[in-house]
Amino acid sequence: MMPHYELTGPEGAEVVVLSNSLGTDLSLWDDQEPALAERFRVLRYDQRGHGRSSAPPGPYGLADLGGDVLELLDSLGIERAHFAGVSLGGMTGMWLAERHPDRIGRLALLCTSASLTPASAWRERAAQAREHGTKSLVDGSVSRWFTPATAAKPEIAEKFGNMVTECSDEGYAGCAEAIAEMDLLPKLGEITAPTLVIAGRDDPATPPPHAELIGAESPGAQVEILSDASHLANAERPEPVNRLLLHHFTRSIR
Repeated sequence: MMPHYELTGPEGAEVVVLSNSLGTDLSLWDDQEPALAERFRVLRYDQRGHGRSSAPPGPYGLADLGGDVLELLDSLGIERAHFAGVSLGGMTGMWLAERHPDRIGRLALLCTSASLTPASAWRERAAQAREHGTKSLVDGSVSRWFTPATAAKPEIAEKFGNMVTECSDEGYAGCAEAIAEMDLLPKLGEITAPTLVIAGRDDPATPPPHAELIGAESPGAQVEILSDASHLANAERPEPVNRLLLHHFTRSIR
């Protein structure tokens, strides 16, 4: 399935793929795109069922979500790219790095996990999306994504609440089911891509121990914990996240 995408930055530069979380779209990366596009070709895309990407019937698996990325790269003639993903996007990135290491340069994993249990919680989330629509998930999502002070800002509540509402009910549900079936832990030790793991100290969805486990199991991974940040740390603390991403990705430029 070909996802909706935006490609910016200088032609001929190394490519950085940016992958969004469950319930958001490519505008999740609005604060990163300008900084990265000064040095890189930036490829933002919408996960299936999110933003302007279509929503085939679920359930999905990470093989479907990772396959969407491979199809997009192939269609654009990109053999190898760096990859950054938040939450579900990070899970997609780990799947790609484990199974298609030749396609991934450097890897950045933000506010994510290699295994989220219980699976029943994600199946219940999928059922809620199908039965009551993604609008019913707005308040819970925004309160998990940001610290209380940030979530209370009207512009944040509007922007990110709209992202949830505009998700396809089936697309959201299918992606939640992909999380329910996910177990990336057994192959973390096989990841060869240099890896940066970022967590928000106040993240209730994927708290710092999830990042620390990925860091411990992935050879040579660097782990950074950001204070005053919840689940969407790149939107809540863009300045330190941008510094970390630029430092990580520019290491490959000679």
